[in-house]
Order: sequence, then C-alpha cells, then structure tokens
Amino acid sequence: MKKFLKSFFDLTFLKFVLVGVANTIFGTAVMFLFYNVAFKNYHDTSWAYWISSAANYIFGSILSYVLNKFFTFKNSENNKKTLWRFVLNISVCYFVAYGCAKPVAKVLFSALSSTARDNIAMIFGMCFFVVLNYLGQRFFVFAKKSDNQK
Repeated sequence: MKKFLKSFFDLTFLKFVLVGVANTIFGTAVMFLFYNVAFKNYHDTSWAYWISSAANYIFGSILSYVLNKFFTFKNSENNKKTLWRFVLNISVCYFVAYGCAKPVAKVLFSALSSTARDNIAMIFGMCFFVVLNYLGQRFFVFAKKSDNQK
C-alpha cells in the first residue's frame, strides 16, 4: 500500500494537478457560460445541464489530452491508440460523475431551485470527475508498461 501511495503522489501527480487547474478554469468558464448565459431562458434545465457540462468536457478534453500526453505523462505512444483510450476514459468518467452528482444534489438540496441544484451538481460532478479521470489517465490511457505490470 505504501509503495502504491508513493507512486501515486509523485511528480506526475503534481503535473496532472497543474494541468488540471488550467483545464478546470477553462472548462468551468465554458460550462457556466453555457448554462447561465447561452441557456438562460431555456425552459428545460435538464437538457441545459447535460449540454453545458458536456461542453465543458468536449472543449476541456482537447486541451487536457494535449497537455497530459506531452507534459504530464510524456507519452510517445501512437496517438490513435492513446486517443481512443482517452475518449473512452473521459466518457466513462463524465457519465459516472455527472450521472451521480445530479440525483445526489437533488436529494441534498431539495429546498433550492432546480437551477441552483444543477449548478451545485455541476460542481460536485467536476470534483468526482477529477478523481476518476486521474486514475483513468494514469493507469489506463497513458500507463507506462511498468505501471500496468504492477
């Protein structure tokens, strides 16, 4: 367990966090602009929630892939191979994180408006996504052969 924790919280983790901060600022701005500006007068907040959070990950994932492949994980593997794994990872993490966040926010914040609950759910979804995404990118998408063999 100690060996796992030491390999988990290393320079790669720090780089992932730095890339994540930049990516989170960018993606969060996209998501909240979509939800609170582009869909401000849209009556179906359910669709606005999904479209806005998806826009965050579509635009943010492009930035994330490039920065993590070349800066964080220094991966020189075939782009097609890592790109497909990256898309799969992002997709699974997105649907799990945001699929869980919305019903949890609905229960915990039932007294608030649906707009407030959706904004809170998007923040919860982002946090859960980060954890899942790091694990997926580190040990699946950009895994070094030595990481896979442990």
